[in-house]
Amino acid sequence: MPSTGSLLRSLVCRACCGEVDPEVLRGVCPTCGQTLFAEYDLDRLDARSWWRDVRGREPTLWKYREILPVRDAGAIVTLGEPEGPLLRLRAGAEVEGIELWAKDDGGLPTGSFKARGMTVAVSRARELGAQRLFAPSAGNAGLALAAYGARAGLPVAVYLPEAADPRTVEAVERYGASVVRSGATIREAGEEGRRREAGRGFEMSTLREPYRVEGKKTMGLEIAERLGPDRLPDAIVYPTGGGTGLVGLWKGFDELRRLGLVDRLPRLIAVQSEGCAPVVRALRDGAPKVTPWENVLTSAPGLAVPAPFSSERVLEAVRATGGTGVAVPDDALATARRSLAREQGLSVSPEAAAPWAALPQLLRTGALREGERVVLYLTGRGAG
Repeated sequence: MPSTGSLLRSLVCRACCGEVDPEVLRGVCPTCGQTLFAEYDLDRLDARSWWRDVRGREPTLWKYREILPVRDAGAIVTLGEPEGPLLRLRAGAEVEGIELWAKDDGGLPTGSFKARGMTVAVSRARELGAQRLFAPSAGNAGLALAAYGARAGLPVAVYLPEAADPRTVEAVERYGASVVRSGATIREAGEEGRRREAGRGFEMSTLREPYRVEGKKTMGLEIAERLGPDRLPDAIVYPTGGGTGLVGLWKGFDELRRLGLVDRLPRLIAVQSEGCAPVVRALRDGAPKVTPWENVLTSAPGLAVPAPFSSERVLEAVRATGGTGVAVPDDALATARRSLAREQGLSVSPEAAAPWAALPQLLRTGALREGERVVLYLTGRGAG
């Protein structure tokens, strides 16, 4: 079998410090039920030579294969994940003095950053013998799982809230996945999925398996490669639902730091809707984990996550970088979408508009400062 050269060593739990064999199909930590993370033998990598080599490889996220978990190149399930462009934005007077960039993942397969996590997670699940996959979703994750499951030849079930957009249901079913609509929120849909799939399906939910975050960390690797390790952004403003993206960004930059390729990490700034802001509230209150948000009310399905699983790790990622969180009025998302389209030529989803909507507040409070380099992460494309 052709090897990827993966340096995967083990799976570790940051909650109980347990370490388990990565060659067994696992979801959460068998000791405490929290998230497992992939660890690599980074000491075996000639970091600077590897980094130069990466730049000459085919421009998909799999060019970072040595620090991704799939060992057998034949097990990779790919739809040709391209590098998301990093675009310099034309900043108006309200953000004068800020070097503003946008990282746009709308061109990835199925139209969102969820493709990053699913290509890696589905590949590794297939490599380890998974026979059936399932996940709750607000839309984009389910769509990505359905697409990559189809590509892998594996049956997929997607559990959506009752109020899910019929267009999402149709899109998921087009890939051959089964759809179950249950509950008012993604949390309730997940509970139903775990009840029905017990003993037969492998769960691919946010932070309930080890490898989606490995795909998400390539967001940070691409930013470092594009700007250069010595020109990292001072801050990355990120729309936050389940929070895997924040954890992935932190993990990617931290591994580059451990390799000696960067000497600092950008501040990670979580943006949520005022109608569902459990992560922002926990950051504000200094809480060790989130408490469930009551009465979720937001027009952005991807932000409607009332209680992210393993929220301790999400909060840790923000705090470890000296970051913060901010909640924006829900109606500001629509305004921000129009502004990005008309002023920047970017069509984005409601979730992806959240970082743009947050800019005035972040500048007013000093969370972003004059002279800084700032990346807004646009996680998905708009409809149409």
